[in-house]
Amino acid sequence: MNNSNEPVQTQTQTQTQAPASAAEVQRQASDRPGSPLEVFWAFLKLGLTSFGGPIAHLGYFRTEFVERRRWLDDRSYSDLLALCQFLPGPASSQVGMALGLVRAGWMGLLAAWTGFTLPSAIALILFAMGLAGQQGIAESAWVHGLKIVAVAIVAQAVLGMARSLCPDRSRAALAMVAALLSLALPSAFGQVLAIAVTGLIAWWKLDFAQAGVARAHSYPVSRRVGMAALVAFVGLLLALPVWAAATGSSIVQLLEGVYRSGALVFGGGHVVLPLLQASVVPTGMVSNADLMVGYGAAQAVPGPLFTFAAYIGAMAQWPLQGWLGGLALLALIFIPAFLILIGVLPFWEGLRHRAGVRTAMAGINAGVVGILGAALYDPVWTSAIHDKADFGLALLLFGLLTVGRVPPALVVLLAGLGAFLMSII
Repeated sequence: MNNSNEPVQTQTQTQTQAPASAAEVQRQASDRPGSPLEVFWAFLKLGLTSFGGPIAHLGYFRTEFVERRRWLDDRSYSDLLALCQFLPGPASSQVGMALGLVRAGWMGLLAAWTGFTLPSAIALILFAMGLAGQQGIAESAWVHGLKIVAVAIVAQAVLGMARSLCPDRSRAALAMVAALLSLALPSAFGQVLAIAVTGLIAWWKLDFAQAGVARAHSYPVSRRVGMAALVAFVGLLLALPVWAAATGSSIVQLLEGVYRSGALVFGGGHVVLPLLQASVVPTGMVSNADLMVGYGAAQAVPGPLFTFAAYIGAMAQWPLQGWLGGLALLALIFIPAFLILIGVLPFWEGLRHRAGVRTAMAGINAGVVGILGAALYDPVWTSAIHDKADFGLALLLFGLLTVGRVPPALVVLLAGLGAFLMSII
């Protein structure tokens, strides 16, 4: 009897222990904590291939971490994006820091920032140390191809986010309102106003709370640490100008100007140029001509535009020239972005699950879609698409990303090659 029943028991056990679906296995794997090394390699790949500026970076992030790796869902990503749009500093870098933090803790945050930032910082330091004499790099066909691929990347991001975040007419209307405000007021103020208006309209008049709550993510930051980070952020912002005025030192003025630029920038890295220009050119640390050449080079490298500070640090006439100066100012300009992010995150995860906040965030998420849509036109489209050939290449790249599911890194290479071939035909 025992022998006859044994196969039946084995079969039953096999049936009850059937393997999970591929989607469930991937979901379980994505929920497990990652390692700093995993985070570093993921962001290093993006740091080497993420051309096109902060809006394009957010498209790359969504493709890599929401669609491919499934580290978080679309709503959690959009909530985090909306938060970082509100905060001063480079939004794409802050989103990357938060993704690294939730994936692998404090070392994950450092790994994400290092992997995403280091490639462009190294390139700009090298440029400052001897490559600045080569003219025309920023106007080359390869760089033009990278601007075209940014059109495809942003269009893919807008399409994907619109499908999930604007599923009804109310939220589609909010996205249009945000796009119109962003186009009418093409500045950081316009973007912040669009986010505030869409959030207030949703909180006041609409009700999306029944849509459900995004997956919770535990940020390993206590409220005490968050408060300390906020105090440090404000304290440095107030103390450094006093120190610079008291000493009259051009070096302290340089440090104060770089920190202030990182602390007061809204709307992405493009805004940092006039702030840095006002901080370093009058003191004679960097000439205006050298500054503009470096800014052109910064447009031609992947990664965040805040790495322009590394170029200034390597080029400036101060004791820390070359590698040491470049890395010093690179760290300094990102410190305020790190402090304000760490200061807000401990309070953010609890707030976003309240019904009123969830309703407002649904409207804000729709507003973010509108802002991305406006940015798709200006500056992404207007700076890249000049004729029918450019449009055709952008359409081909968009099709490769959305229909062909070609990896973004390969699409970037094809964009550069396509633009180069068009230039010689």
